[in-house]
Amino acid sequence: MLSSLRNMFKVPDLRNKILFTLFMIVVYRFGAHIPVPGVDLTAVKTLRDQAKAGGVLGFLNLFSGGALTQFAVFALGIMPYITSSIIMQILGVVIPKLEEWQNQGAVGQRKITQWTRYLTIAIALLQATALTFLFGKGGGRSFFGRNVPNIVLIPHFTLPRVLLVVLTLTAGTALLMWMGELITQRGIGNGMSLLIFSSVVSTLPFQFGAVRAEGGNIVFGILVMLSIAILVGIVFVEQGQRRIPVQFAKRVVGRRMYGGQSTYIPLKVNQAGVIPIIFASSILYLPALLSNVVQTQWLDNFVNDYVLNATSPVHLVLYGLLIIGFAYFYTAITFDPAKQADTIRKQGGFIPGIRPGPQTERYLARILNRITLPGALFIAFIAILPSIVLSIAHVSVFPFGGTTVLIAVGVALETMKQIDSQLMMRNYEGFLK
Repeated sequence: MLSSLRNMFKVPDLRNKILFTLFMIVVYRFGAHIPVPGVDLTAVKTLRDQAKAGGVLGFLNLFSGGALTQFAVFALGIMPYITSSIIMQILGVVIPKLEEWQNQGAVGQRKITQWTRYLTIAIALLQATALTFLFGKGGGRSFFGRNVPNIVLIPHFTLPRVLLVVLTLTAGTALLMWMGELITQRGIGNGMSLLIFSSVVSTLPFQFGAVRAEGGNIVFGILVMLSIAILVGIVFVEQGQRRIPVQFAKRVVGRRMYGGQSTYIPLKVNQAGVIPIIFASSILYLPALLSNVVQTQWLDNFVNDYVLNATSPVHLVLYGLLIIGFAYFYTAITFDPAKQADTIRKQGGFIPGIRPGPQTERYLARILNRITLPGALFIAFIAILPSIVLSIAHVSVFPFGGTTVLIAVGVALETMKQIDSQLMMRNYEGFLK
């Protein structure tokens, strides 16, 4: 391990990429603590304390690395870009023009990226306006539930002040999007993923310290061992894949013979990653909006006591089922068995023992459905595990569980693979054996 770390900094090109990536992450973390001009810092502290209780406010704060509860320049984080990327990916299935761009290779990908940027700015503008009016006039309770106090972050709620806050938040998201793309081009790893990784990991030291202060050394030690077990399990599942063998027939073109080689299609057990958890969390908080619109006492009590209560069996069951359902939904979007079977047939390939065409399509769909189930069950278990631990251990936070660890492990593995490939190109031994 130490020799591999030394090898990373022996290569000038790789060293410059790593240092540039670290510098951009430091700039991001610095911007996450610069408050937007014109906000009340006392109210910001109240908002920060409220986010520690979890819920939708804590979930949104996770992806901003604490910038949301600081009401900082980067308060929106990279979530508008993630949302626009998911929307563009889903629209690619139903809009022929987007599907055509997806099939055009690098040229089409540049067009999709450009429209993703436009959509990101539009979403950021909407979210910035919503947050400004939500907290500017003390309307936090209408969205985050009855337990959230009315927090007024902007004491002088005038049109120039509102425009300043909205433009600052939107510009912060645009700057983050540019920084993420810059990391991807000039740094190491995927820039957007690394920014999210730095956000979720930045809260871990404080949360582990809070666990030790609340539960003592025994509870702290048990949770650390449980965290290590979760880490090992997630690495095992994230690396797990079903390899579908593909054989290409030999063919003669002119005087040369092509084909004849064997390869495989890697189908990951967790094909959807952390996306189902994000979708399920968003859907689960829609009843809170409905209860505020309908204004019925029994509905308000049911939503707050069962649907939004993280320790309620109703919440756990609904959350788990939504994650499993969205795992199948997103996997069906990202991997099309019909398109894959058609591509194999056009390239003169076939799966041994399976006829090309419809039989290959049915075979791939059946395998995909079978391996998606354990992956979906696993991420559902990881997502609801913090709620179970909180109710048993009687602590207010479980740092190493749910969305946090899935994102951290996934991004870390992908980044280490890129560093490994750079080292292997220069005849150095990598980290991943």
